Amino acid sequence: MGATASRVRQEFCRGTVYSAHMSTTAGYLRIGELARRTGTSPELLRAWEQRYGLLRPSRSEGGFRLYSDEDVARVRRARSLIAEGLSAAEAARRVLAMDDVGEPVAMPLPADAAAELEAALDAMNGQRAHLAFDRLLAALSVETVLRDVLLPYLRRLGERWATGEVSVAQEHFAANLIRGRLLGLARGWDVGLRPSIVLACPPGEAHDLGLIMFGIGIAARGWRVVFLGADTPFETLEDVVRSVEPAMVVLSVSKSWRFRDGGALRATASLVPVVIGGEITADEAARLGASVLGGDPLEAARAIAASPPSRR
Repeated sequence: MGATASRVRQEFCRGTVYSAHMSTTAGYLRIGELARRTGTSPELLRAWEQRYGLLRPSRSEGGFRLYSDEDVARVRRARSLIAEGLSAAEAARRVLAMDDVGEPVAMPLPADAAAELEAALDAMNGQRAHLAFDRLLAALSVETVLRDVLLPYLRRLGERWATGEVSVAQEHFAANLIRGRLLGLARGWDVGLRPSIVLACPPGEAHDLGLIMFGIGIAARGWRVVFLGADTPFETLEDVVRSVEPAMVVLSVSKSWRFRDGGALRATASLVPVVIGGEITADEAARLGASVLGGDPLEAARAIAASPPSRR
């Protein structure tokens, strides 16, 4: 999607589509134009304004918030500090201290945003869910959001689905929204200084959220991710291994019987180390020429990055 189409989509989600010449008034900017100039979503800008006092809009006669060039500069400085490793809260404090525009407002507990995320997903309200997601990312590191918010939530979601507390529709809505956000966080995970790693689910396996989280975790440690995703034929996997020549392959599975055709996977395991995460025993993995990946996706990423397996 091009930049223009993306901006229109963002404004449509907010219910206010307007042309470029309508986005500024007397030297001030509407939030869509501020978002375009700073490369920041309107939802995240609102969160930074409400939580940290980073933006100081005026009001138009019609009641619209209007932002100044100083607001543009503050957002750009904050983004630069965040890129250097600061949290959004600390970046906002430093920006506000630099131009002495006032003290940041108190930051709500991240748990509030976590509860709001769960409530919004249960209600199948995408706009609320995305805003809650943005609030969490503004307050916490990506890995903390994955480990302390999303993984516990997904476990609860599975349990609630099994007991009938949530419907199939609610489970699908939540999984698809989270998957989209995770893939957004994964942008650029194919760039790194360490070797490449192929991530896939075996044929028939549709659940790849844990695999995506693993990919985000290991990409943060410099590995280059080649993501094949759900329902990958073994023949395709072998072709990719021969073409890319990765350092290893990681597979994710919810049921070990998906490896009924063990010969096809053993062919791949003869070329490159293969590790399998999910519902599989060490003996089952060994029969396939693979090893087991233990722990949650982020623990597994740390372990693999620290000590990559060798071919069996």
